[in-house]
This record gives sequence, structure tokens and C-alpha cells, in this order.
Amino acid sequence: MAENLYVTSTERKSGKSIISLGLTEMLIRNVDKVAFFRPLIYLDSDLKKKDKDINLISGYYNLDVPYDKMYGFSTKEANEMLSRGKYDELIEKIVEKYKQLEEDYDFVLCEGTDFEGSTSAFEFDINADIANNLGCPVVLSANAYHRTEDDVIRSVEASLESLNEKHCQVVAIIVNRAENGDEIVAKIKDNPLVKDSLVFSIPNVTSLQCPTVREVAEALDARVVSGQMKLNRHVEGFGVAAMQLWNVLTRISNGEMVITPGDRADVIVGCLSALSSSYMPSIAGLILTGGLIPQEPILKLIEGYDEKIPILSVKENTFETARSADNVRAAIDPDDSIKVAQALETFEKNVQLTQLREKIIKTKVSIVTPKMFEYRLLKRAQTQKQHIVLPEGDDERILQAAEILTRRDVVDLTILGNEKAVRDKIAKSGLQLDKVSILSVPDNEVFEDYAQTYYELRKHKGIKLDNARDNMSELSYFGTMMVHKGDADGMVSGAANTTRNTLRPAFEFIKTKKEFSIISSVFFMCLPDRVLVYGDCAVNPEPDADQLAEIAIASSQTAMTFNIQPIVAMLSYSTGDSGVGEDVEKVKQATQKARKLAKKYSMDLKIEGPIQYDAAIDPGVAQKKLPDSEVAGRATVFIFPDLNTGNNTYKAVQRSAGAVAIGPVVQGLNKPVNDLSRGCTVADIVNTVAITAIQAQAEKKNSQ
Repeated sequence: MAENLYVTSTERKSGKSIISLGLTEMLIRNVDKVAFFRPLIYLDSDLKKKDKDINLISGYYNLDVPYDKMYGFSTKEANEMLSRGKYDELIEKIVEKYKQLEEDYDFVLCEGTDFEGSTSAFEFDINADIANNLGCPVVLSANAYHRTEDDVIRSVEASLESLNEKHCQVVAIIVNRAENGDEIVAKIKDNPLVKDSLVFSIPNVTSLQCPTVREVAEALDARVVSGQMKLNRHVEGFGVAAMQLWNVLTRISNGEMVITPGDRADVIVGCLSALSSSYMPSIAGLILTGGLIPQEPILKLIEGYDEKIPILSVKENTFETARSADNVRAAIDPDDSIKVAQALETFEKNVQLTQLREKIIKTKVSIVTPKMFEYRLLKRAQTQKQHIVLPEGDDERILQAAEILTRRDVVDLTILGNEKAVRDKIAKSGLQLDKVSILSVPDNEVFEDYAQTYYELRKHKGIKLDNARDNMSELSYFGTMMVHKGDADGMVSGAANTTRNTLRPAFEFIKTKKEFSIISSVFFMCLPDRVLVYGDCAVNPEPDADQLAEIAIASSQTAMTFNIQPIVAMLSYSTGDSGVGEDVEKVKQATQKARKLAKKYSMDLKIEGPIQYDAAIDPGVAQKKLPDSEVAGRATVFIFPDLNTGNNTYKAVQRSAGAVAIGPVVQGLNKPVNDLSRGCTVADIVNTVAITAIQAQAEKKNSQ
């Protein structure tokens, strides 16, 4: 039987989505298969538009649950059944849909109703009934925003009475958006209805209440005139521009959407011009009212700002638009990494997760799932913070990742680039990076020392001091020298630079470890039920037998660093003695050499080769092809015979199996330098920085 939990609230806008997000994050670290279920969802039109909370949880955590299985009924359908006196049938059918999930998942997190529409009058009771019939313990969310302490306590009491009448066990009460949380928590704990429930409070975070431009567009039924790629920008407020331009420019604010008639060319041009000025606020976008489209020259001008600012057009007049805009309800979009990180940070700082977890989780699983792996990366990096340098400060993805990393307190960061340009980009993007050091190159005080050091290290190769200064002006060289000199513990680059540009400085003066003749790389392949290690898929095109053996040992060491037990498969197109050929012979020799190296380094490794991929991973195939092997069917580390095979295989698995590929993780260097794909996401950068920090921790431990 699945474990489960039910999140319900005292009234509408009680912050259930933040609590559900935080709970899912907590659950997914400890439970293999998690599902999300909403018994009733409120839709004001039809079922074509997805429920926002289902979209958030399933989208952000990539839950493999079909959308139609994640809810019972719409409130419209529920009301039709209730009007026919079919309350019991409604509950029964909700239980039936829930049971379908329970069979396939280890934990089901349920979220109650929204207190919207005509069902809100008896939603205390229906939520309690559903929780009781599903056998769910309950987390109760209370809204404290613009409420007195007495109002909050009364609403909690009313909800607890309904839940207690249905014999529901309330494991926790979370008072959300509280200004005086400690006082409210103390009074709630004194209430006898609370019994042994945990009680927490979460403060109001204004930015979490800010809608995105996309939400504004959807709420206003607006047409996107320009800036399709900027619709995730947050809107901190709205301002009506009906005055002359000079008055408008004195009143616009950062993060504001400016509402103006579509024929006000002066306002449109002025607002666009303000984007190019470092002295003017950075607005979130424009809303053009009255269904009026600017004249052709203005449209041409707008086209030039397509990648900088979103512009919407609505049919309603300015007054109606302003009134509707003020009523837009913010939600958290799964693609909004900044808001998700902020919500998780707020939840984790104010809810004692250890206590809560002990209340609601009775069983833990040992399988390392991708989300567990990613979470453990961040947590392990946090245990002994390292200093990582990011040399690509002009890339917005790097800056977004830097904010997430600093918010989660994962590492200390230095970003390289023109300091003024980087800070302007940070301000324009609305990011908070006050704790991050930003260094300009080459006008930095350590530049000459770095150039001199590089000259001394490379003069035997014919490098002159002027050449050394030129090279050190390149940000990858400067960042790598920071690592070499101990001014940083590791470097991550490659979002904009090629692999060659990222790793060449490391080859030149960080060098490989004394036990290795080459550097290599691995990918952590996060499959739905486990994490595997693939090497080498990024660096060495045609490794010989000696190099292949080194790659196997280095990959095994990397696996152990990240708490994955290395069971090594040396891959080939044949298994055991079934095939012959030069390539098979190379793998045979590499396997023998890898076993000898493992003994030399006192590593207790299980290594098999040559072996085909299916025999290495599938127990059924392994039993037929290599029945006596300790590796076949159980492999966790897969060593490919060449780069062509490895690179294509990891990409095939990534795309076909829906696996998350984290890497390449460079191994064999004296100090960690890691390369990013130029198509990397913000999440890729966050994970790679955490991996680099853990590698730095391991290097320091080994050197002691």
C-alpha cells in the first residue's frame, strides 16, 4: 500500500501550491515513485486548460503520471453530481481514481480543493471526507495575509473541527504569509484541538505573489505582439501611461507593466528607449489597449526589441484593462526556475523538515533516483562550501544558475566578465546576486601575478611574457589560473565556450594526476529508477587499452565519490569469448589492465569485459550470455570503447528513455574543471557546479 498525505486549507489563497511544492521536494528525496493527485479541480471554463498546481508539480518534477489520472473531477462535474444527491457516489469515484494511482506509486501527495465557486460553502467537510476515505494524514494550510491573529486561529479551529469529526490525523499546521508567525504559532499550539500536530509559520514573500507576463496575457486574453521569449518575466505591478511622455518616464518603476493605448506612439517609443538607458528603471513589459495597433514605423521599431521586452495587445480600453490586471492571480510556473527556487528556499527555511518527515514517511527506499541524486548533490556541496569560478558572466543562464546556487547556499561564487556590463545584465534580469563576487579581467589586481605565473609554467614551450598576458586576458585562462593558484576550488565553463577553449588551459598547467596519463569524462545518466555512470563520452576519441583501463578506474573513483557503487562493464560488440577482432581484443586487454590497476590502488572492484550493453544491464540477458558473472545484469559503470560509441549511446539513451544526462564530468585533473554543453539549461549548470564542488571536497580530503 502506498504512503500518502493530504494538503488542505482553511480558505482560498492559503498558499497550498507553495506547501505542495515544498512537500513534494521533501518526499522525492526519500521515496522512489511519487504521484500527485487532486480530488477536485476548479476550472472556470472547460477541461482544456490544465490545473495550475497539477501543472506545477508534474511539470517541475517530471512526474510520469498522465494528467487525467492526477485529478478526480472538476468542480463543475462535482456540482452536477451533488445537485442529483450523489455525494456518496462522488466520494466513491474519487477514491476509485486515487486507488489507481496507489497501485503504481510508493507515495501519493494529495491536494485539496481551492475554495472557488459554489462548492466553497462545505469544502471543510468534503476535504475532511476525502482525506478520511483515502486514509491520508493531513497537512493544514492557513492564510494569515491581512488577517488578525484571532481570525487566523478561528479559521484553523473551524477546519480542525471538521477534520476531527472525520477522525483525520492532522500531522502539521502551516500558517502561510504570516507577519507575526511566532505569536500565531504559540497560540495555535495552546489549542486542545491541535493535540500533537506540528505547527509552523511561513512569512509573506512578495515576489512569489508576482504573476508572470504569460499569466497576465492569459488572464487578459491578450495577443502577444512582441517578446514571445520573455513571457516568464515577473510583473511587480501595473502603471497606466496616459500623461505626456516626460511625466510617464518619471513614474515608471522596475518590474512594472506599462498600460497605454495602442496609438500612443510617444509612450511606446519612450518606454523602448528607456530599456537602453542605464539610468532608467527596467519595466516588465507593455500592454497596448483598445485593440489599437501602432503604425508601421512603430511596429518596425518594436521588432528590434523582440528579444528584450514583451508587448501585449488587448481589446478593452485602458481603464478596464488596468482593473482586470490588478486582479490577475499569480501562480508558480514549473519553468520559472527562479520563483520555484525562491518558494523552496522559503519553505525549507521555515519548516523543520526532519520533524515533518518523521511524521509522514514510514518507509525509505535505497534506490538512487534522479531527484534524490540531484538533491544529494546540492546537500553534499552545502556541507563543505567550495569556491567555484564561472568565467562566462555575459551568459544569462549562468547568472540565473548563480542566483539559485546562492539562494540555496550551495557554493561561494566568482563570476568573470566586465563588472559594469555583468551588473547591468543582473539588474535588467531582475536577479539578486549581492553575495557573488564579480571580477573584471584584465584590469584586476592579480592579473600581472597570474600572467607571470603562466609565463613561468609555459616558458619551456616558447611562451613569452606578452603571450602570457594575452592568454591570461581570456576568461577561461584567468578562471583556470584562479583554480591553479588556490584562489578558487574549481571552475565551470562551456555555456558559451567550446570544450577545447574550456579544457585547454587545464591541460596546460593544472595537469593530470600522477596516476593518470590522460583526463577523461563521465555522464551521470539519471534513468527513472537508478543513476548510471557512462565514460568516456566527451573527451578521448580513440583510447588504447592502457587509456581505456585508466578511464575505467577514474570512472569508478568518480562513482564512489558520488555514492554510487561501481560495478564496471567494459563494453564491446561481443560478450565474453563470443567474438573476435581488433576492437574486441583491445577491450579484453583493457579489462585485464583495469583489474591490475584496481588492485594497485586497493580498490575492490567488480570488472567484466568484453560485454555487450544488454548483457551488462539486463539480468535476463545476462543469465543467458554470462550466467556466472558478478557484473552482468548489475552494472552501474559503463566504459565505452571509443568516443563515437559513447557519445552516440548516451544521447540515444537520453532521448529515447527520457533520461537526464548530467555532465560531462571531467576526471583525472589535479583540480576540478568541468565543461558545459553550449545547449545547457540552468538546471544543468546548477548540477555541474555542485558536482565540481564535491570533486573539490574530495581532492582536499585526499590531499590531507
